[in-house]
Amino acid sequence: MEITAALVKELRERTGAGMMECKKALVESAGDIEAAIEAMRKAGIAKAAKKAGRIAAEGLIAIQQNAERVAMVEINCETDFVSKGEDFKAFCNTVATTVLGEQPAHLEQLMNSVLPPGKTVENVRQELIAKLGENIQVRRFTVINVAPNGCVGVYLHGTRIGVLVDMRSGQAELAKDIAMHIAASRPLCVLAEHVAPEIVTKEKEIYLAQAADSGKPTHIIEKMVEGRLKKFLAEVTLLGQPFVKDPDQTVEKLLKANQAQVAHFERFEVGEGIEKKTENFAEEVRKQVEGLV
Repeated sequence: MEITAALVKELRERTGAGMMECKKALVESAGDIEAAIEAMRKAGIAKAAKKAGRIAAEGLIAIQQNAERVAMVEINCETDFVSKGEDFKAFCNTVATTVLGEQPAHLEQLMNSVLPPGKTVENVRQELIAKLGENIQVRRFTVINVAPNGCVGVYLHGTRIGVLVDMRSGQAELAKDIAMHIAASRPLCVLAEHVAPEIVTKEKEIYLAQAADSGKPTHIIEKMVEGRLKKFLAEVTLLGQPFVKDPDQTVEKLLKANQAQVAHFERFEVGEGIEKKTENFAEEVRKQVEGLV
């Protein structure tokens, strides 16, 4: 069968793959477009497996909401260039919409969720890897339901930092201000008692080691350590931090003045905690020239 330009065009429109890849698939399938699509999907899965070990520390945060709840997801890719592409953005928004509607219990359930027209999130992810040529990972998601006596503060800083705040008895404008504060100040949690015990223990050990060389009596050292630990807990907890819009008052005082409480919050930052690969551009070019990659 003759591989016409129209046939190649149709396959490109249906798969989003490159022209040469489409033409090759049609030649191998003797012009059978359905067989070509199946072969390309299988090849996409193989490509996804090969790229799975590559570091994906770029990407974006997507947020979707309705009157009942707010959903936020982080999806990663390898380069900033891909994260700005329409295909990647559309995938992120689709996944966020799926989380909002289905409220999956965990990541595996989300990846098995079916998107229109009948493909799972995982299927679409693999196809996007084949099309864009980068490792793409759905890293995490969260959902906050709107409480009967509250609201959810939502703040998205560009596409790289997202914050959701579960506020009770407060106004929407205040909830958004608190979300902006969290984006900027990076608190670990709401209250000092919520800080992980291992973090408190580690800080205490550091302060004890620092004070050991002071030559001061033990009871004085204990008070010094206690004071430093108290200051540390204020710096890393939401209620103890000075409010970014008015540093003369803490977030705790601001909330009390407005008769509001923060039940909890979620803060996502793209690539946070992922060890990024340091690229040597000159070396990369040299390898490409030598045909090593």
